[in-house]
Amino acid sequence: MSGLNVSIAFFLLVVSTCEMLRRLSKRLLSPGAYCCLAGELTGSLQLCSSCLELRMLLEIGPWGGGFGPDVVFTLLFLLFTVHAASLDGASANPTVSLQEFLLLESGPAATAAKLLAQAVGVGTGWAITKLYWSWELTQFHLIQNLIASECSSSIRTSLYHGAFVEGACSFLFHLVLLRLRRSRTVYRAPALAATVTFLTYAAVMTTGAFFNPALAVATTFACAGSSLRDYVQVYWLGPLAGMLAALLLHQGNIPRLFQKNLLYSQKSKYKIPKARLAHAEGGDERRKGKGEKSDPAPRA
Repeated sequence: MSGLNVSIAFFLLVVSTCEMLRRLSKRLLSPGAYCCLAGELTGSLQLCSSCLELRMLLEIGPWGGGFGPDVVFTLLFLLFTVHAASLDGASANPTVSLQEFLLLESGPAATAAKLLAQAVGVGTGWAITKLYWSWELTQFHLIQNLIASECSSSIRTSLYHGAFVEGACSFLFHLVLLRLRRSRTVYRAPALAATVTFLTYAAVMTTGAFFNPALAVATTFACAGSSLRDYVQVYWLGPLAGMLAALLLHQGNIPRLFQKNLLYSQKSKYKIPKARLAHAEGGDERRKGKGEKSDPAPRA
Protein backbone atom coordinates (compact mmCIF):
# COMPACT_ATOMS: atom_id res chain seq x y z
CA MET A 1 0.00 0.00 0.00
CA SER A 2 3.01 2.32 0.21
CA GLY A 3 2.86 2.79 -3.58
CA LEU A 4 -0.79 3.81 -3.31
CA ASN A 5 0.08 6.32 -0.59
CA VAL A 6 2.70 7.90 -2.86
CA SER A 7 0.08 8.22 -5.64
CA ILE A 8 -2.38 9.87 -3.24
CA ALA A 9 0.35 12.31 -2.17
CA PHE A 10 0.96 13.06 -5.85
CA PHE A 11 -2.74 13.78 -6.38
CA LEU A 12 -2.81 16.16 -3.41
CA LEU A 13 0.34 17.93 -4.61
CA VAL A 14 -1.04 18.41 -8.14
CA VAL A 15 -4.42 19.71 -6.92
CA SER A 16 -2.92 22.10 -4.36
CA THR A 17 -0.30 23.43 -6.82
CA CYS A 18 -2.89 24.06 -9.53
CA GLU A 19 -5.15 25.78 -7.01
CA MET A 20 -2.30 28.08 -5.96
CA LEU A 21 -1.57 28.89 -9.61
CA ARG A 22 -5.25 29.68 -10.22
CA ARG A 23 -5.42 32.06 -7.27
CA LEU A 24 -2.20 33.79 -8.31
CA SER A 25 -3.39 34.12 -11.92
CA LYS A 26 -6.72 35.52 -10.76
CA ARG A 27 -4.90 38.36 -9.04
CA LEU A 28 -2.54 39.14 -11.91
CA LEU A 29 -4.77 38.67 -14.98
CA SER A 30 -8.01 40.21 -16.16
CA PRO A 31 -11.16 38.09 -15.76
CA GLY A 32 -11.28 37.32 -19.49
CA ALA A 33 -7.63 36.26 -19.69
CA TYR A 34 -7.93 34.21 -16.51
CA CYS A 35 -11.01 32.35 -17.73
CA CYS A 36 -9.73 31.63 -21.26
CA LEU A 37 -6.07 30.98 -20.50
CA ALA A 38 -4.97 30.39 -16.91
CA GLY A 39 -8.11 28.58 -15.75
CA GLU A 40 -8.18 26.18 -18.70
CA LEU A 41 -4.41 25.59 -18.61
CA THR A 42 -4.24 24.72 -14.92
CA GLY A 43 -7.44 22.69 -15.12
CA SER A 44 -6.15 20.63 -18.04
CA LEU A 45 -2.82 20.11 -16.28
CA GLN A 46 -4.59 18.91 -13.14
CA LEU A 47 -6.94 16.61 -15.05
CA CYS A 48 -4.22 15.10 -17.27
CA SER A 49 -1.77 14.37 -14.44
CA SER A 50 -4.46 12.80 -12.28
CA CYS A 51 -5.84 10.73 -15.15
CA LEU A 52 -2.44 9.35 -16.18
CA GLU A 53 -1.67 8.30 -12.61
CA LEU A 54 -5.12 6.69 -12.24
CA ARG A 55 -4.70 4.80 -15.51
CA MET A 56 -1.38 3.48 -14.29
CA LEU A 57 -2.94 2.30 -11.02
CA LEU A 58 -5.84 0.68 -12.88
CA GLU A 59 -3.51 -1.31 -15.14
CA ILE A 60 -0.78 -2.26 -12.66
CA GLY A 61 -2.54 -2.14 -9.28
CA PRO A 62 -4.47 -5.45 -9.41
CA TRP A 63 -1.35 -7.59 -9.95
CA GLY A 64 1.41 -5.26 -8.77
CA GLY A 65 -0.17 -3.70 -5.72
CA GLY A 66 -2.79 -6.10 -4.48
CA PHE A 67 -5.82 -3.77 -4.75
CA GLY A 68 -8.74 -4.00 -7.12
CA PRO A 69 -10.44 -1.57 -9.49
CA ASP A 70 -12.83 -0.49 -6.71
CA VAL A 71 -9.98 1.50 -5.10
CA VAL A 72 -9.20 3.25 -8.40
CA PHE A 73 -12.84 4.12 -9.12
CA THR A 74 -13.25 5.49 -5.60
CA LEU A 75 -10.22 7.70 -6.18
CA LEU A 76 -11.66 8.72 -9.55
CA PHE A 77 -14.93 9.83 -7.94
CA LEU A 78 -13.15 11.82 -5.22
CA LEU A 79 -10.68 13.43 -7.64
CA PHE A 80 -13.33 14.43 -10.16
CA THR A 81 -15.48 15.87 -7.39
CA VAL A 82 -12.55 18.08 -6.37
CA HIS A 83 -11.82 18.76 -10.03
CA ALA A 84 -15.39 19.90 -10.79
CA ALA A 85 -15.58 22.02 -7.63
CA SER A 86 -12.21 23.77 -7.98
CA LEU A 87 -11.96 24.68 -11.68
CA ASP A 88 -13.75 28.00 -11.23
CA GLY A 89 -15.63 27.92 -14.54
CA ALA A 90 -13.00 26.14 -16.63
CA SER A 91 -13.90 22.90 -18.41
CA ALA A 92 -10.54 21.31 -19.39
CA ASN A 93 -12.48 19.55 -22.16
CA PRO A 94 -12.55 20.70 -25.82
CA THR A 95 -16.09 19.42 -26.43
CA VAL A 96 -17.39 21.44 -23.47
CA SER A 97 -15.68 24.57 -24.85
CA LEU A 98 -17.26 23.93 -28.27
CA GLN A 99 -20.62 23.42 -26.56
CA GLU A 100 -20.31 26.85 -24.92
CA PHE A 101 -19.46 28.31 -28.34
CA LEU A 102 -22.54 26.72 -29.92
CA LEU A 103 -24.70 28.03 -27.05
CA LEU A 104 -23.47 31.60 -27.77
CA GLU A 105 -21.85 31.70 -24.34
CA SER A 106 -18.36 32.15 -25.81
CA GLY A 107 -17.04 33.90 -28.92
CA PRO A 108 -14.71 32.48 -31.59
CA ALA A 109 -11.57 34.15 -30.19
CA ALA A 110 -12.28 33.05 -26.60
CA THR A 111 -13.05 29.49 -27.74
CA ALA A 112 -9.82 29.30 -29.74
CA ALA A 113 -7.87 30.59 -26.70
CA LYS A 114 -9.49 27.94 -24.49
CA LEU A 115 -8.63 25.13 -26.90
CA LEU A 116 -5.02 26.33 -27.12
CA ALA A 117 -4.74 26.59 -23.32
CA GLN A 118 -6.17 23.08 -22.95
CA ALA A 119 -3.60 21.69 -25.40
CA VAL A 120 -0.75 23.39 -23.52
CA GLY A 121 -2.12 22.25 -20.15
CA VAL A 122 -2.47 18.63 -21.25
CA GLY A 123 1.03 18.64 -22.74
CA THR A 124 2.46 20.12 -19.53
CA GLY A 125 0.61 17.60 -17.40
CA TRP A 126 1.91 14.74 -19.53
CA ALA A 127 5.51 16.00 -19.25
CA ILE A 128 5.28 16.50 -15.46
CA THR A 129 3.81 13.03 -14.93
CA LYS A 130 6.46 11.40 -17.11
CA LEU A 131 9.15 13.19 -15.09
CA TYR A 132 7.52 12.06 -11.85
CA TRP A 133 7.44 8.45 -13.10
CA SER A 134 11.12 8.62 -14.09
CA TRP A 135 12.05 9.07 -10.41
CA GLU A 136 10.63 5.55 -9.77
CA LEU A 137 9.42 6.33 -6.26
CA THR A 138 7.35 3.13 -6.23
CA GLN A 139 7.39 -0.25 -7.94
CA PHE A 140 4.37 0.91 -9.96
CA HIS A 141 6.49 3.56 -11.65
CA LEU A 142 9.31 1.09 -12.27
CA ILE A 143 6.91 -1.28 -14.02
CA GLN A 144 5.28 1.61 -15.90
CA ASN A 145 8.65 2.74 -17.27
CA LEU A 146 9.44 -0.80 -18.41
CA ILE A 147 6.19 -1.23 -20.35
CA ALA A 148 5.79 2.38 -21.54
CA SER A 149 7.54 1.78 -24.86
CA GLU A 150 5.24 -1.15 -25.63
CA CYS A 151 1.89 0.40 -24.78
CA SER A 152 -1.05 -0.77 -26.87
CA SER A 153 -4.07 1.08 -28.18
CA SER A 154 -7.01 1.63 -25.85
CA ILE A 155 -9.39 0.70 -28.68
CA ARG A 156 -10.25 -2.91 -27.89
CA THR A 157 -13.20 -3.25 -30.24
CA SER A 158 -14.15 -2.45 -33.82
CA LEU A 159 -13.64 1.09 -35.05
CA TYR A 160 -17.33 1.95 -35.43
CA HIS A 161 -18.27 0.36 -32.13
CA GLY A 162 -15.49 2.33 -30.43
CA ALA A 163 -16.72 5.60 -31.95
CA PHE A 164 -20.26 4.74 -30.83
CA VAL A 165 -19.13 3.99 -27.25
CA GLU A 166 -17.18 7.27 -26.97
CA GLY A 167 -20.09 9.15 -28.53
CA ALA A 168 -22.57 7.57 -26.12
CA CYS A 169 -20.39 8.42 -23.12
CA SER A 170 -20.02 12.00 -24.35
CA PHE A 171 -23.78 12.21 -24.99
CA LEU A 172 -24.68 11.17 -21.45
CA PHE A 173 -21.98 13.35 -19.87
CA HIS A 174 -23.05 16.47 -21.78
CA LEU A 175 -26.73 15.79 -21.12
CA VAL A 176 -26.06 15.73 -17.36
CA LEU A 177 -23.80 18.78 -17.68
CA LEU A 178 -26.48 20.76 -19.54
CA ARG A 179 -29.10 19.76 -17.01
CA LEU A 180 -26.96 20.80 -14.03
CA ARG A 181 -25.06 23.80 -15.41
CA ARG A 182 -27.27 26.28 -13.48
CA SER A 183 -27.16 24.22 -10.28
CA ARG A 184 -25.07 25.02 -7.24
CA THR A 185 -21.55 23.58 -7.14
CA VAL A 186 -22.32 21.51 -4.04
CA TYR A 187 -24.86 19.52 -6.10
CA ARG A 188 -23.26 19.73 -9.55
CA ALA A 189 -19.76 18.51 -8.61
CA PRO A 190 -20.69 15.12 -7.05
CA ALA A 191 -23.35 14.50 -9.71
CA LEU A 192 -20.82 15.01 -12.52
CA ALA A 193 -18.25 12.92 -10.64
CA ALA A 194 -20.74 10.07 -10.24
CA THR A 195 -21.59 10.28 -13.96
CA VAL A 196 -17.92 10.18 -15.00
CA THR A 197 -17.21 7.28 -12.62
CA PHE A 198 -20.16 5.25 -13.92
CA LEU A 199 -19.30 5.87 -17.58
CA THR A 200 -15.63 5.03 -16.98
CA TYR A 201 -16.59 1.81 -15.21
CA ALA A 202 -18.92 0.85 -18.07
CA ALA A 203 -16.60 1.60 -21.00
CA VAL A 204 -13.01 1.51 -19.72
CA MET A 205 -12.38 -1.98 -21.09
CA THR A 206 -13.75 -1.05 -24.53
CA THR A 207 -12.17 2.30 -25.43
CA GLY A 208 -10.73 3.62 -22.18
CA ALA A 209 -13.77 5.88 -21.68
CA PHE A 210 -12.03 9.20 -22.25
CA PHE A 211 -14.83 11.27 -23.91
CA ASN A 212 -12.30 14.12 -23.80
CA PRO A 213 -10.28 14.61 -27.02
CA ALA A 214 -7.36 16.40 -25.33
CA LEU A 215 -7.06 13.74 -22.63
CA ALA A 216 -7.13 10.96 -25.22
CA VAL A 217 -4.26 12.58 -27.15
CA ALA A 218 -2.03 12.62 -24.08
CA THR A 219 -2.95 9.12 -22.95
CA THR A 220 -3.24 6.82 -25.95
CA PHE A 221 -2.41 8.52 -29.27
CA ALA A 222 1.28 7.56 -29.00
CA CYS A 223 0.51 3.86 -28.49
CA ALA A 224 0.79 1.31 -31.27
CA GLY A 225 -2.11 -0.73 -32.58
CA SER A 226 -4.27 1.95 -34.22
CA SER A 227 -3.62 4.62 -36.83
CA LEU A 228 -3.99 8.35 -36.33
CA ARG A 229 -7.14 8.23 -38.45
CA ASP A 230 -8.63 5.59 -36.16
CA TYR A 231 -7.80 7.63 -33.06
CA VAL A 232 -9.33 10.78 -34.55
CA GLN A 233 -12.52 8.97 -35.52
CA VAL A 234 -13.01 7.34 -32.13
CA TYR A 235 -11.71 9.97 -29.70
CA TRP A 236 -12.47 13.21 -31.56
CA LEU A 237 -15.42 12.65 -33.88
CA GLY A 238 -17.23 10.30 -31.49
CA PRO A 239 -17.32 12.72 -28.51
CA LEU A 240 -18.11 15.65 -30.83
CA ALA A 241 -21.12 13.82 -32.28
CA GLY A 242 -22.27 12.88 -28.77
CA MET A 243 -22.03 16.51 -27.64
CA LEU A 244 -24.05 17.73 -30.64
CA ALA A 245 -26.74 15.09 -30.04
CA ALA A 246 -27.00 16.02 -26.33
CA LEU A 247 -27.21 19.72 -27.16
CA LEU A 248 -29.92 19.16 -29.75
CA LEU A 249 -31.94 16.93 -27.42
CA HIS A 250 -31.67 19.37 -24.51
CA GLN A 251 -32.21 22.62 -26.41
CA GLY A 252 -34.17 21.50 -29.45
CA ASN A 253 -31.81 23.63 -31.55
CA ILE A 254 -28.19 24.70 -31.85
CA PRO A 255 -28.24 28.50 -31.31
CA ARG A 256 -24.98 29.18 -33.14
CA LEU A 257 -26.22 27.33 -36.26
CA PHE A 258 -30.01 27.78 -36.29
CA GLN A 259 -32.68 29.24 -34.00
CA LYS A 260 -35.69 27.17 -35.03
CA ASN A 261 -36.65 24.64 -32.37
CA LEU A 262 -36.91 21.25 -34.07
CA LEU A 263 -38.09 19.20 -31.08
CA TYR A 264 -40.10 21.34 -28.70
CA SER A 265 -42.99 23.74 -29.36
CA GLN A 266 -42.65 27.28 -28.03
CA LYS A 267 -45.42 27.95 -25.50
CA SER A 268 -46.48 31.33 -24.23
CA LYS A 269 -45.00 32.33 -20.90
CA TYR A 270 -48.41 33.53 -19.61
CA LYS A 271 -51.45 31.26 -19.66
CA ILE A 272 -54.85 32.79 -20.47
CA PRO A 273 -57.83 31.24 -18.59
CA LYS A 274 -60.25 29.43 -20.92
CA ALA A 275 -63.31 31.29 -19.59
CA ARG A 276 -61.73 34.70 -20.21
CA LEU A 277 -60.59 33.58 -23.67
CA ALA A 278 -64.10 32.39 -24.58
CA HIS A 279 -65.63 35.64 -23.28
CA ALA A 280 -63.20 37.69 -25.34
CA GLU A 281 -64.01 35.68 -28.48
CA GLY A 282 -67.76 36.10 -27.85
CA GLY A 283 -67.34 39.86 -27.45
CA ASP A 284 -65.47 40.07 -30.72
CA GLU A 285 -68.25 38.21 -32.54
CA ARG A 286 -70.96 40.52 -31.08
CA ARG A 287 -69.04 43.65 -32.06
CA LYS A 288 -68.55 42.25 -35.54
CA GLY A 289 -72.30 41.54 -35.84
CA LYS A 290 -73.28 45.05 -34.74
CA GLY A 291 -70.80 46.49 -37.18
CA GLU A 292 -72.43 44.60 -40.04
CA LYS A 293 -75.94 45.79 -39.08
CA SER A 294 -75.00 49.44 -38.75
CA ASP A 295 -73.40 49.63 -42.17
CA PRO A 296 -75.83 51.37 -44.54
CA ALA A 297 -76.82 49.60 -47.75
CA PRO A 298 -75.09 50.93 -50.81
CA ARG A 299 -77.23 53.27 -53.00
CA ALA A 300 -77.37 53.12 -56.73
